Amino acid sequence: MMIKEIVLAIFVAAAAFGCGFSGNVSENGSRQKPVKEPSEQVPKSDPILSRQIAEIAQEAKGKVGVYAIIPETGESVGLNENERFAMQSVVKLPISMAVLQLVDQGKLRLDETIVVAKDELVPARMHSPFRDKNPNGGEATVEELVKLAMSVSDGTAADVLQRVAGGAEGVQAFIDPHTNGSMKVKYTHKEFSNDNERQFENWATPRAATELLIALRSAAGSERSDTYAPLSGISEQSAKLLLQFMAETPTGPNRLKGLLPPGTAVAHKTGTSGTRDGITFATNDVGIITMPNGDHIVIAVFVGSSPADEKTREAVIARIAKAVFDRWSGGSRIGETAGGANLWISMKKA
Repeated sequence: MMIKEIVLAIFVAAAAFGCGFSGNVSENGSRQKPVKEPSEQVPKSDPILSRQIAEIAQEAKGKVGVYAIIPETGESVGLNENERFAMQSVVKLPISMAVLQLVDQGKLRLDETIVVAKDELVPARMHSPFRDKNPNGGEATVEELVKLAMSVSDGTAADVLQRVAGGAEGVQAFIDPHTNGSMKVKYTHKEFSNDNERQFENWATPRAATELLIALRSAAGSERSDTYAPLSGISEQSAKLLLQFMAETPTGPNRLKGLLPPGTAVAHKTGTSGTRDGITFATNDVGIITMPNGDHIVIAVFVGSSPADEKTREAVIARIAKAVFDRWSGGSRIGETAGGANLWISMKKA
């Protein structure tokens, strides 16, 4: 009898330990859904989609890198996703995130005025509405500079934000915890505009670009919970503001958004290099696409060293985005409940 009681006690204790270890019982005793650690969410590759993307990529006649994932389910696809690509203006995303982190740390204010010296203006061959309006330098608030950098891809605004963030070193310090050494920032726009080879020192892998976007998405809080990525170190308010600017941008209408159903919500950032000897070194677009069911495609497409014309390069990006969207949304078209303003978060300022 004593032996049976001992065995029974051991069994009960082991069961209790198992329940306690899981940490899935609420204060009122109800069972809760287990919370996954980021490392538990293993991407599930889609080989059929992978082959389709590889075929589309051939039309660029260059080097194409792609990584896309649905954070809610872990479905993923890639092509050269761990290879290095010149970011060009995609670098404005980590720069802006690094600055917003300083805002959330109380080291800056969104309404704080930043003086922009004349010698900080990017050269005429680079896009900068701020420079065009202020040829001798000027001033703008932190929020205005972030909007200029992210919504209209202003090179001067990005360089000033990089300076405010502590230079390339400050931006890199923000990036490293989120990209595992797979994204590097070394030069400003003005610096790499003076030396074509320098653009390759500001590089990212497609996978790292999506990881940074997932971190941003995680910081903003999601309507459909997932725990794939760590927090980005910026507040929900700041993350939502940045995503709003990314959703409002008029740049790159023929890239990720180009072939998606009308009204599809896309928050994205483009990047484009110049062309030399018939080769364009970077035609990029990275972003978050909302599917009809409320899940999200986080995607990065980099087209590097391509002899194709702009229309072809952009079409490659658009066709890849459409292939991913069609495959993972079952070919459904966007409905009224997933309109352009209805990203996975409210695009209103908190």
